[in-house]
Amino acid sequence: MWGFVMNPGGLLEERARRKSVPPLVWSLRPVGPNDEAFLREALYGAAFWGEGEHPPPDQALRDPTLRRYVEGWGREGDAGMVAVGVDDRPIGACWIRRFPADARGYGFIAPEVPELSVYVSLERRGLGIGGRLLQAVLERAAAEGCPAVSLSVSSDNPAMRLYARHGFVRVGFDGHSYTMRADLA
Repeated sequence: MWGFVMNPGGLLEERARRKSVPPLVWSLRPVGPNDEAFLREALYGAAFWGEGEHPPPDQALRDPTLRRYVEGWGREGDAGMVAVGVDDRPIGACWIRRFPADARGYGFIAPEVPELSVYVSLERRGLGIGGRLLQAVLERAAAEGCPAVSLSVSSDNPAMRLYARHGFVRVGFDGHSYTMRADLA
């Protein structure tokens, strides 16, 4: 488990104070078998990140294309990290999962290229958690021999900047969302 106390010149504590949350102390741990409920919450938060009308979580997660990102967590190739606060409550997650060509995800490229999902709770965004989660999962994927990782992101999602900083490039566009790929080899 990695532990982090972020305080470069007090900047992150200042951001936390502006967001009315306590100073940031957190750690990362691998996604475990008891994390599927949080992964569902994280998946909903990642899929419906913006403002506006969104379907209720129970309804949204009945969509087979969406729920396949977490359903039956723990199959071969599933990997991820959870960020937890000092109270051991999850505050973010990043995970990868492979899909066959006949059951594609939104950012599907090829069966050997896992798709990545990332989520950080609203009150903890902008504090470096997403970047550290993303880096840890990319490192693990590379160590396990994944040639690349892909994802799907709405064209207006500010997280695209985070993905670009971690080597993701745009490889497709469906009129609303980009498919992005980061080569690991």
